[in-house]
Amino acid sequence: MTALGFLHPGHAAEDDYPRIEQLLGSDIRLTVVHTDLDEDPHSVEALRAMGSAQRLAAGVEELRLSGAEAVVWASASGSFVHGVQGAHEQVRGLAMAAGLPASSTAFAFSHAVREIGADRVAIGAAVSDEVAGLFAEFLGETGTEVVAVHGSGAATPAEVAGRDYGRVLALAREADHPDADAVLLPDTALHTAAHLTALEKDLAKPVLTAHQVTVWEALRLTDRRVNAPDLGTLFTREPLVQV
Repeated sequence: MTALGFLHPGHAAEDDYPRIEQLLGSDIRLTVVHTDLDEDPHSVEALRAMGSAQRLAAGVEELRLSGAEAVVWASASGSFVHGVQGAHEQVRGLAMAAGLPASSTAFAFSHAVREIGADRVAIGAAVSDEVAGLFAEFLGETGTEVVAVHGSGAATPAEVAGRDYGRVLALAREADHPDADAVLLPDTALHTAAHLTALEKDLAKPVLTAHQVTVWEALRLTDRRVNAPDLGTLFTREPLVQV
């Protein structure tokens, strides 16, 4: 059994985690603990506060008691808004508080892009252009070229979570660019676990989404290698694990 822990901001699309756990089809347990979320988390200052050391530390003990072997702060915007250096400090603080290997969704995207061999990417996010641009800057600092950035506005997490496949596909198509090797959808409020293979078929290229890369990152921290094609190209890069 491999137990993985996730600190998730508020409530929105966290039911993607049990779906992913099922699709992994292995002895992997995903435990989600919710952190406090301000009413309007879309300003840069609010996003920075959302990922403060105090808020993250508050959920750590529950994850430790669950037997988690690694912990990931399951928020892209709550990590990349700090910049690469600040995001590193955030993760270091989380690792020290948990006494476990730690990472965040922002670094998960950076590592996943390298895993699939994508040199250039496009970003589609349900946030403001300002916040989406900070994600592009973060990826640029970690060595990934961003060829297109599409911010569709600061919708509420509940509204984003309610988007059906048609609207998720529309966001991905609006973000896509002919020069992009992959399309990134960084919103943790977006339901994508059930749509990954369809998205990749429609766009004819890899698609990386927040919960998908977050779970992959936790597995990477524990040196687990899982082949799960229903979770997209990212989960076909490693040898099949015999269960």
